[in-house]
Amino acid sequence: MTAGTVSHAQAERAAEILRTTQAIRERSGQLLARARRGESQWWSVNDERIADASHAVVAATKERYPKLHVPFHSRWRHFEAGGIDRKAELDRLLKGQDATLRAHAMIDLTVISVLLDAGAGPDWKYVEPASGKTFTRSEGLAVASFHAFVGGLFSSDKDRPLQADSAGLRALVTDHLAAVFQVSDSNPMVGLEGRAILLHRLGEAMSEQPEAFGDDGRPAGLFDMLVTPHGSQVPNTADLAAHDILSQLLMTLSGIWPSDNSIGGIALGDCWRHAAVRGEGASDGWIPFHKLSQWLTYSLLEPFAWAGVNVRGLDALTGLPEYRNGGLLIDTGVLVLKDPALTAAVWRPGDELIVEWRALTVALLDELATHVRRELGLDEQHLPLARVLEGGTWAAGRALSQRLRGGLPPLTIASDGTVF
Repeated sequence: MTAGTVSHAQAERAAEILRTTQAIRERSGQLLARARRGESQWWSVNDERIADASHAVVAATKERYPKLHVPFHSRWRHFEAGGIDRKAELDRLLKGQDATLRAHAMIDLTVISVLLDAGAGPDWKYVEPASGKTFTRSEGLAVASFHAFVGGLFSSDKDRPLQADSAGLRALVTDHLAAVFQVSDSNPMVGLEGRAILLHRLGEAMSEQPEAFGDDGRPAGLFDMLVTPHGSQVPNTADLAAHDILSQLLMTLSGIWPSDNSIGGIALGDCWRHAAVRGEGASDGWIPFHKLSQWLTYSLLEPFAWAGVNVRGLDALTGLPEYRNGGLLIDTGVLVLKDPALTAAVWRPGDELIVEWRALTVALLDELATHVRRELGLDEQHLPLARVLEGGTWAAGRALSQRLRGGLPPLTIASDGTVF
């Protein structure tokens, strides 16, 4: 059955299936089992090297968090770049506000900053005016977006700068974004225009869904929908599954992604075709990842928790299939390209080799987490996947990439930044 012949009901059912982490894990597992049988055209799996990958993750975790008090993998770690507690600065600005209003500001900041977290390129840097410190890559983007948010760039109301709303985002001028990111001929940033377009699309999507984002169209509307649908105060018994946050993001924001992947006109976002993947109905042949939506969910766990919400089921979320985690598996020899010459090519996110690499990364991160916990003597409760990633796989992958290739990924991908 092709995407063009499905009914609306069939397309809705397929989208419902593909918007679950159960589908991500199950279909990634299919491709891992297939690769282990030697049936992949692109990849072989060397299980003997998983121990090496685990050693690298454990070493990174102990170096970064010697007492093993590992926080969640989150955008909020990047806000701590340079050892500066920027959350404390935000807390001061929000002094006197109740838990709900504080959560609103922190959720708006998180969503905007994560959406701006695409690859900036090797030549861009950000010099923080207050500290004089220089930051690059994800940390630089986080610090720059933090100050842009505090300065009211994403708000349409100059009297309420600590928010992002649909009117403010739709009116955002690329030149203003360039200014806050200090972009110039001598400090070029990859994908600046794409970032502005993504924020415009977010503004449009929120304005079209007031039931989810409120009349002002704010990302924080998700908090109200999930936690305080019947009033402004957070209940003492507020309880929420992490996957509920992800589900809301996928249902309301799938249309903002540049990818044109769809079934029956329903946008799927970070979801790709692979001929060997089996599934129900019109979802057959598709494998979802939802990397940026999951990165956003991980990053929202703390703002929800700070507001008094008990967020459970963290390990329902998957590992993030991006080039730091995937690179760790390549650089430690767990994943091996059958043809080494393929590293010289430029790939697109939808190419089967890349789709398969991402699927193998998701499936192997679950197995790797088990090895890391065993080596550190911690259980899933004390070291959920959200902490293994932070400890962790992302940091170890980045360190290996820096040592082996000056920070470049092991494969060259022509991407708009919303996948990797």
